[in-house]
Amino acid sequence: MRVEISVESVAGARVAAAAGAARVELCAGLSDGGLTPSAALIEAASALIEVHVLVRPRPGDFHYTRDELDLIVRDIAVARAHGATGVVVGALTEDGRVDDACAAFVAAAEGMQTTFHRAIDVSADSREALERLASLGFTRVLTSGRRRSALDGAPLVKDLVARAGDRIEVMACGGVRAANAARVVAETGVRDLHAAPRRPVTGMPGGDVSYAGVGVPAGHDHFETDPDEVTALCAVRPE
Repeated sequence: MRVEISVESVAGARVAAAAGAARVELCAGLSDGGLTPSAALIEAASALIEVHVLVRPRPGDFHYTRDELDLIVRDIAVARAHGATGVVVGALTEDGRVDDACAAFVAAAEGMQTTFHRAIDVSADSREALERLASLGFTRVLTSGRRRSALDGAPLVKDLVARAGDRIEVMACGGVRAANAARVVAETGVRDLHAAPRRPVTGMPGGDVSYAGVGVPAGHDHFETDPDEVTALCAVRPE
């Protein structure tokens, strides 16, 4: 079982490396679903662990303007230049199909691994999308089986694994933790798990103005990668 940890800081990359994770998905703005990180963060994290950079120019859906598609291609080049091993990308047409622009993403990432992110879970048809992604040469696809959790979406994830064969890898995500990782693997047949275990931390005392992160519980300031959960997850050995 290979574990990928989604992180948004150098500290998070260090936690993943110490726990023995296979790689990290590096991003900014996890509370917004993840956004493209800075070049400096890519470089620093890549010195610690294998880094796959999320390239997502804004929050929201995956139907992008021409300007946004061009930015994705340019950010792939930035990720390569600063030490990334792979990129995590994706785009959909207005009717939910895999956008032809994804071919340009794969071309720009030549020599790097390419993961199609959870845009597949809001595509018009996950099975059709998988076939298109395999034909484009993507390394893997990240999915929760169109449900909030990998266990809820396990039947579809398992079907995608069977359809993928050795053409493209399927990585499961969605509520994956040490307590359920073995069950996720058993029910889906995946060999790669993706998780983003975080815990809230306190910050500086403030006044009437607050810059606390989105979704952070009252009395806390921001989220950080949870080292205990990452360590426990990476220690799981499915039968």
